Amino acid sequence: MNEYFKKIIRFAIPYKKYAFLNIFFNILYALFSALSFVALIPMMTILFGDEKKITTPPVYTDIWHIKDYLENYMSFYITQHSTENGAQNTLMIMAAFIISLFLLKNLFNYWAMYFITFLRNGVLKDMRNAMFKKAVDLPLSFFSEKRKGDIISRITSDVLEIQHSFLSILEVLVREPLTILFTIIAMFMISTELTIFVFIFVPISGIIISKVGKTLKKSSQKASLEQGYFLSIIDESLSGLKVIKSFNGEKAFNNKFQQSTKTFYDLSNKILNRQNLSSPLSEFLGIVTIAVLLVYGGHLVLGEGTLTGASFIAYIGMAYNILTPAKAMSKASYSLKRGYAAAERVLEVLEEKNPITSKENAIDKTSFEKAIAIDNITFRYGDDNVLHDFTLTIAKGKQIALVGQSGSGKSTIANLLTRFWDINEGAIKIDDADIRDLNIHSLRNMIGLVTQDSILFNDSIKNNLKLGKEDASDEEIIEALKVANAYEFVSELPEGIDTNIGDSGNKLSGGQKQRLSIARAVLKNPPIMILDEATSALDTESEKLVQVALENMMKNRTSVVIAHRLSTIQKADLIVVMQKGRIVEQGTHEELLQHNGTYAKLVSLQTLE
Repeated sequence: MNEYFKKIIRFAIPYKKYAFLNIFFNILYALFSALSFVALIPMMTILFGDEKKITTPPVYTDIWHIKDYLENYMSFYITQHSTENGAQNTLMIMAAFIISLFLLKNLFNYWAMYFITFLRNGVLKDMRNAMFKKAVDLPLSFFSEKRKGDIISRITSDVLEIQHSFLSILEVLVREPLTILFTIIAMFMISTELTIFVFIFVPISGIIISKVGKTLKKSSQKASLEQGYFLSIIDESLSGLKVIKSFNGEKAFNNKFQQSTKTFYDLSNKILNRQNLSSPLSEFLGIVTIAVLLVYGGHLVLGEGTLTGASFIAYIGMAYNILTPAKAMSKASYSLKRGYAAAERVLEVLEEKNPITSKENAIDKTSFEKAIAIDNITFRYGDDNVLHDFTLTIAKGKQIALVGQSGSGKSTIANLLTRFWDINEGAIKIDDADIRDLNIHSLRNMIGLVTQDSILFNDSIKNNLKLGKEDASDEEIIEALKVANAYEFVSELPEGIDTNIGDSGNKLSGGQKQRLSIARAVLKNPPIMILDEATSALDTESEKLVQVALENMMKNRTSVVIAHRLSTIQKADLIVVMQKGRIVEQGTHEELLQHNGTYAKLVSLQTLE
């Protein structure tokens, strides 16, 4: 069994009762599928008028003569019933019996499909949930190397492909082989010689069909990658629509998207045409086998006389009955090759190691008492050092500002404090406890984050704010909005805090979105606040409103403020000036101006601007 199949099948374990019920009814379906054709023999015997006249009931001897016993008993029943009630009445009874067999066969098929539906959809649900949970749990570094569209493609299309392929195998794994097995047993009972003759052609058909699907997995992998690529183009285009339109870039993005969909179109055609070849090819090979059977079987009926006409017609029906499950198995083998490609991509995400997790005996820290100590840390992206031997102590209740040119490592400090990334050397401690020893959820519960980009969700204001405190009351939400200087505009909205703010909060202005981000952090009420250039993207009026909100929020809190606009951090207890990942100056606003160094130059440049 393929390694991917083994790993995916574990998702079916919670639904094993449905699998067992499916197997049970598939066994019955396969058995009645063979019996329904066997039952045609006595009916056609009556029609052709060549039934054996047996007037005494046969005696059962042993299992080895079961075939003769059953034939003789059926002949005895037909002879007796025809004598008493006439051949037409016997024919009607046989027809009713055959209808009953076919009805039961189809009922068993329906029940088998009914129960497998719960398994298929259950596995689909659980796999998507596992994929989404893993995607959300993985560190930010993972997504810096992967396209978002590719991840979306894996959660949607690849998981669906697994349902169509691997879980289709579960359907045909029992039913189709058993249908073939029971039918072949019945065929052997009718004519051993003719059945052995059939088996000469089956391996030849199998070899021809298997050769067609060798390149299917490789093509499926390429198609999945291409789908991930054009989903990324959609995501980027819709996110950056303003920029595209302002630069008249619609044509360039259209061309890029159409080129990707053309590649996907060509790959999909190649895959589907190869897959669609399996059904007509297997049917054609089956018809060839039937034609050979007609020639050889005709010889046994007309020439040697070892086979009755009724038995031969039923035999042909059985031989054709093998074609349907054989086609299903052939089609499933093609689907399986596509499933392997999809499973490989899904398992790549599910089995991705997450380096940023809580230790086994992690500390659940709920309070902040003394200070944050950043002790001689070094951090690098790949081979490039971003921070070098960085040391800083942030006492409880103090406001620390980090300033410097772009690329100096300011935002990296914020990412390391929240453990979005882990340091390479040194340690970051909260009250003498290394943050790597803390439970990651308790660490992040102590920290509030307001970023430059106001990340809001397509939901109500209330639900956006409750992200950090799920059980918050409406009164607490309103109080947080007041602290963030946001209640005035929220109260004027049609539905107040229940107003939906649209995709990424696009129904609001930049300043309004940022004040909602601040309100969300206020509602969470953490002891430590990190503000990552929270006002740099705002106009002057909005900046003033947001700055007041920030000052309200930072009262009696420990704050780390990453600032581009130096006017916003003049009241900070300590300003740390960074350059190329190192601290070059630190002090209060007045001290640094008197020092007349890097900070003074930055202030004079912004004043000139």
